[in-house]
Amino acid sequence: MERVRTTMRSLRRDTDGVSLLEFALALPVMLTLGLYGTELAYMATIDMEVSQMATTVADNASRLGQTDNGAVTPTVTETQIDSVMTGASKQGSGFNFGANGRIILSSLERDSSTGRQYIHWQRCSGDLDVDSVYGAEGAGLTGDTLDGMGPADSLITAQSNSAVMFVEVYYQYQPLFGDMFVGTPRFKQEAAFIIRDDRNLTPGVTGSGGNSTCS
Repeated sequence: MERVRTTMRSLRRDTDGVSLLEFALALPVMLTLGLYGTELAYMATIDMEVSQMATTVADNASRLGQTDNGAVTPTVTETQIDSVMTGASKQGSGFNFGANGRIILSSLERDSSTGRQYIHWQRCSGDLDVDSVYGAEGAGLTGDTLDGMGPADSLITAQSNSAVMFVEVYYQYQPLFGDMFVGTPRFKQEAAFIIRDDRNLTPGVTGSGGNSTCS
């Protein structure tokens, strides 16, 4: 009996392996928090990249024809739009935007005859199956009116003889660690720029063979 008591006292005083046990218990919690934090940081970075893509496309589209030195007022061409979309695709190549995203570029204009806001032309890039929330090319000219584009409390409208390059960018988030932390949310960012050149708006987009049609 005395031997048993001695053994129990010895066990109570023995602290060998306590730190290892504590570490084994804490490791899953620390690992989970670390992975979750990494996922959140990556998601915020991708969302910022998508926002920058929207701004870049709208800015570049607003400058189309700006360097044209011809005597005739320039028009937007399919080739120019394709170049803008190609640049954006390269910008998003690091997170496979082409397969999981969609850029929708719309020319918001004011019809001279009716005064209605409408989408004169619209071009897209990316494989994500999503449509513009504002309608397709021609929306607003007939049927339901289009008050403008953008947030309801700060609608963007085009002035006479001008146009607004309005961009919607969608991206289906591809998480680092599957859907265990944040799922697969769909990001949406918008941007708009007024055209910066003296552009001939009458024909819309000229040329043929463009790769950016919305279908």
